[in-house]
Amino acid sequence: MFEERIKQLRASLGMNQVQFGRKLFVTKQCISNWENGNIQPSIDMLIKICTTFSVSADYLLGLSAECTLDVSGLSAEQILHIQNVVNDLKTAAKN
Repeated sequence: MFEERIKQLRASLGMNQVQFGRKLFVTKQCISNWENGNIQPSIDMLIKICTTFSVSADYLLGLSAECTLDVSGLSAEQILHIQNVVNDLKTAAKN
């Protein structure tokens, strides 16, 4: 599941493996190995991935189907704006 989620995350951000690797300070080969299931990231790297892309480890590891966002530090108005965007996307997906 991690392989699929990490690849989806990268693609959703419009990044290739080189760009994704630069963001995490690892090589393209490392990203490729994760996406192909050849190796798993260390616990420290998993935390870095979660922090960098604001997703939970449960989501990345397939323990949760929901991708939760870390909204700590945002105002109530900003959180409401994000919720509105999510609702708009859900509506558009149904149509």
